[in-house]
Amino acid sequence: IRYTKLIKMAALRRGILSLSLRTTLPRLMYHRNTSVHTWNNIRLYSTGYGETIQVFLRQGFPVVSLPLPSRNEVCEFTLRPYLQTVGSVLNNIKDEDKGIDRIAIYSSSGSRVSQSTGVDILLQQDFEIEVNDTRYKIIVPDNISSAPLDGEQSLSDVKNMIHKLYTSLNVDVHQLAKERELRGQLEYLRSELQPLEEQCRQLMERSDRRTNITVWGLLGLMCVQAGFFGRLTFVNYSWDIMEPITYFVTYGTSILVFAYFVLTKQDYTYPDARDRQFLKFLYGSAKRQNFDVEKYNHLKDTIFKVEGEIKRLHDPLQLNLPTPNPTISKD
Repeated sequence: IRYTKLIKMAALRRGILSLSLRTTLPRLMYHRNTSVHTWNNIRLYSTGYGETIQVFLRQGFPVVSLPLPSRNEVCEFTLRPYLQTVGSVLNNIKDEDKGIDRIAIYSSSGSRVSQSTGVDILLQQDFEIEVNDTRYKIIVPDNISSAPLDGEQSLSDVKNMIHKLYTSLNVDVHQLAKERELRGQLEYLRSELQPLEEQCRQLMERSDRRTNITVWGLLGLMCVQAGFFGRLTFVNYSWDIMEPITYFVTYGTSILVFAYFVLTKQDYTYPDARDRQFLKFLYGSAKRQNFDVEKYNHLKDTIFKVEGEIKRLHDPLQLNLPTPNPTISKD
């Protein structure tokens, strides 16, 4: 009886031991499977590899057949390279199966792909999709991985064609709107300039009159000087006495001309001297009359630029018209 009890106790212990092993071994295996390290980016994930899936084309679009964990069925997902990102693809997979707790996409090197990455970049090489605790390796064929380059070129050509079409259809409307805007700006500037233009005209007339008086006054003074020296030479004194005096007067005039060059950094020419005197009178009168010279010059420069823009809009190149052939003279 004692021996039988010992056998029963041993069997019971073996049963408990086997039960504990059955309850602990899966957990140990789970922890052993989860302790997979990628030392390049120090990442720990919990997964077991499932089947390998290959991307195929259907009506020109890449398609991925992915098993869903809740219903144990395969669902096909169509990828749109230039319209979708990784995040939108993952959201579509989650919408199909609410039992998906965790889903992510990894590159072939083990790095996680951000959700902002485009699908066209994702399909350049093989990748992996992790759904809950199962990871599926996605194989991208060569004809699909090289397709985004051609598609990108085609998309660029379509964009260029649309841009040219839009330009040809709307360039006239744009030019008319731009010209209308410039002409409105030109009218406003001219209305602002008109009172200043009238005041400036009066100041210029007054300055021109004063300059003429100065020039004629200098001419009269020179005539008086010549007559005075003539009287002294032929009436009061003789040429022997007046010759040294006229020499020093002429030399003094040369000194004044050279002093003009030193002060103004310009040669003494009669037109330049007259213009300089005219500007001196003009700015003096403007200061006394509180005339804003800077505002007047700014308005004039702006009007000149606006008129240049209007002329540029009428250029044959801007109107998409053939340019006239240049005429070559026979000479």
